[in-house]
Amino acid sequence: MTAELTPAQLIEKHRPTLDQALEAIRSRAYWSPHPEHPKAYGEGGSLSAADGQAAFDALRGARFELDQPGSDGWAGAEVSPYGLELGIEYPHADADVLLPAMRAGMAAWRDAGPEARAAVCLEIIARISARTHEFAHAVMHTSGQAFMMAFQAGGPHAQDRGLEAVAYAFEEQTRTPQRADWSKPQGKRDPLDLRKEFTAVPRGISLLVGCNTFPTWNGYPGLFASLATGNAVLVKPHPRAVLPLALTVRVAREVLAEAGFDPNLVALAAERDGEGIAKSLAQRPEIRIIDYTGSTAFGDWLEAHAPQAQVFTEKAGVNTVVVDSTDDYKGMLANLAFSLSLYSGQMCTTPQNLLIPRHGITTDAGPKTYDEVVTDLASAVDGLLGDDARANALLGAIVNPQVKERVEAAAGLGEVALASRTLTNPDFPGATVRTPVIVKLDGAKPDAEAAYLSEHFGPVSFAVAVDSAADAVELLRRTVRDRGAMTVGAYTTSPEVESLVEEACLEECAQLSLNLTGGVYVNQTAAFSDFHGSGGNPSANAALCDGAFVASRFRTVEVRKPA
Repeated sequence: MTAELTPAQLIEKHRPTLDQALEAIRSRAYWSPHPEHPKAYGEGGSLSAADGQAAFDALRGARFELDQPGSDGWAGAEVSPYGLELGIEYPHADADVLLPAMRAGMAAWRDAGPEARAAVCLEIIARISARTHEFAHAVMHTSGQAFMMAFQAGGPHAQDRGLEAVAYAFEEQTRTPQRADWSKPQGKRDPLDLRKEFTAVPRGISLLVGCNTFPTWNGYPGLFASLATGNAVLVKPHPRAVLPLALTVRVAREVLAEAGFDPNLVALAAERDGEGIAKSLAQRPEIRIIDYTGSTAFGDWLEAHAPQAQVFTEKAGVNTVVVDSTDDYKGMLANLAFSLSLYSGQMCTTPQNLLIPRHGITTDAGPKTYDEVVTDLASAVDGLLGDDARANALLGAIVNPQVKERVEAAAGLGEVALASRTLTNPDFPGATVRTPVIVKLDGAKPDAEAAYLSEHFGPVSFAVAVDSAADAVELLRRTVRDRGAMTVGAYTTSPEVESLVEEACLEECAQLSLNLTGGVYVNQTAAFSDFHGSGGNPSANAALCDGAFVASRFRTVEVRKPA
């Protein structure tokens, strides 16, 4: 295989970006090399909006060729949540053929070293970035995200998360020097001299089990963490969201081949309808790492039934906001309304339970009763979504029938403070669009507990009346401990309550946002600065991204020789 772009050339090209990423994860300051605005693309080799649309349209109704070993047919039946039938078929793989082929290239990939691997990964990310408009349509029409969210979260934000994982991987692999001279004095005798060499050795093949709602944002950290640490990566997308990860696999294979490495280091495992190949793949002895985002039930199954693999899971949680007091009542309501509405609440970080003292709260607008707070929040959501065009741009589409069923069932769980409305998207009449539902519950009643202590993924939230701020914090603590939480929010002007909430989150290992009233929301995190999840409560056993997320994907092997 002749390299068109040598690893040395890639290192020279991408080392400045890698160094900036390393500095960003150390300083935690804002930084991103990937523009968020669609107008930033279209020059310097990147696709314009029109080119991206055309590239996406050209993929529909065709077979997605990858030229990977072991293909034994075709699979794929994606239908956009917006009603479009994509009609794309992907190669279906025979694992008995594909997995040995993937292992064959790992020795050369290992020997290339951390810097070369990082540079190749950054070239893959750069080429994906140049096609952000194309990827945005692919994410939109598999996840149901509105276009701007699909563009940003599925494009630059996902690329940032991938780059962040590469930076952590490089830092962990280079923490130990590649070689060292060792000399132990022996008094009058000659010293004991050894030459020691240390090599970062990959675990094996990594299995990425993709999710439906954020195929790239949730998929890129594990994919690039494993690839940068020397592992081959088998990508098993969610059957309803294959295209964004299939495009990723195609780009990765092209870059690997051009850089002189085996393209089979990255491969796709598409599945036929109802095949459910994730379980069988996860238990194969060749699979040594698994990354998974999805339901608690399958995450628990993977942790219990794939003992040969290092398993990283992001599962379900019950995200909670404590509402005690505020000095910006209008800002608090606006911030919460946006957080509840964004992507129809179909985010693992969306708040579900709002814990509000039944005697009310103090605000800069005067004291507000529990009923007033809930009514005002419902009005804020209505105001935010009152214009149908703006509402469609914020809500996107309901990703699957199960979410729609949960929205409809929520009305039977308590007193409805805000009923969900059905909207029509004029551009996509086949889309299912629903506004959030807010239900009032009494936290002291046992029959309400079953509702608010269960996850209701989608635009479903509960305004839970509690006796006091202290009771709210205690319920928060119990919720995180028993059910897990990806995010926690709190509004308070009391130093004592703030301290109670912080201590609860520190003890139960939950990420906390305090008094957000502006343009930052509890359900958004920034790469290089914020940690997504903590790995310390039942919602996830890993954080995106930290040293622990990458360090166990490789082992250091030492060779000692007399000097």
